[in-house]
Amino acid sequence: MGGLAVGNLYETDFHAWGRQQARAIAAREIQALDLDNLIDEVESVGRSQRAAIESHLRVLIIHLLKFRCQPERATVSWRITLRNQRLSIERLVRRSPSLADFPARVLCEAYADAVRGAAQETGLPESAFPAACPFALTQILDPDFLP
Repeated sequence: MGGLAVGNLYETDFHAWGRQQARAIAAREIQALDLDNLIDEVESVGRSQRAAIESHLRVLIIHLLKFRCQPERATVSWRITLRNQRLSIERLVRRSPSLADFPARVLCEAYADAVRGAAQETGLPESAFPAACPFALTQILDPDFLP
């Protein structure tokens, strides 16, 4: 299988390309592998896992801020969102333990994004929220914590 044909398949039918590459790996047909695109795809798995954790963390913090600033508006839906976001982060870290420290590494960025989101959702100005995250990461991820 020539590199051009495999490369074209990568561009035109990603699913077929993936199946073809899996068969080549299983058969140990190294010459049939589209190594450049395989490397990109393997690296993208890690990027997507990190992006998912950061997204779940941001949504989680938005809801914690909403609870903190507008407790009278708290709904069952907010609690469900908190539970689901925490479970998603836990699941991702359980499946990829090397990402256990990732939430701590992105907490400041996620918090800044969450402030913007919480301001939009509550109608409050961004200045109504603390400049730095008022929650410890252990609280954020604790299934029983509410502000």
